[in-house]
Amino acid sequence: MGDWWTIGIFVGLGTSMGVAATGALRRAILGGVVAAVIAIALGLVFGEWDEAAGGLVGAACGAFGSAPLVSGSLRRGGTRMGTATLLAGASLVGAILAFVPIVGYLEAVAVLVLGWRLRRRSPDRHAGLRTLAKD
Repeated sequence: MGDWWTIGIFVGLGTSMGVAATGALRRAILGGVVAAVIAIALGLVFGEWDEAAGGLVGAACGAFGSAPLVSGSLRRGGTRMGTATLLAGASLVGAILAFVPIVGYLEAVAVLVLGWRLRRRSPDRHAGLRTLAKD
């Protein structure tokens, strides 16, 4: 198949690890760092530097793309364990689909775009009862 296929696998696996790590750790930067270290290590063990770089990019896309989903879910009353479990299941499906050619690249882009759309749709700040206060 070629080198592009193996890089795509590691991009998809990195994306899945980023999603799972952000769901478990509830922070995009911490989840991204943990997923990036694991993805780089796997890329170097099972491939070369280009697979490790693909895993790094995928981990960053997965962590920062899933961060608005995690924060929104917890803000709206979701439990930490429930959010982590659902994202772990979704990342397992993503890891399996990463072995299909080109799907690993599409996963990284899709998670990043969906996270961007969620971030754009969420309100900046909730005014609460301050809007009802009379001066």
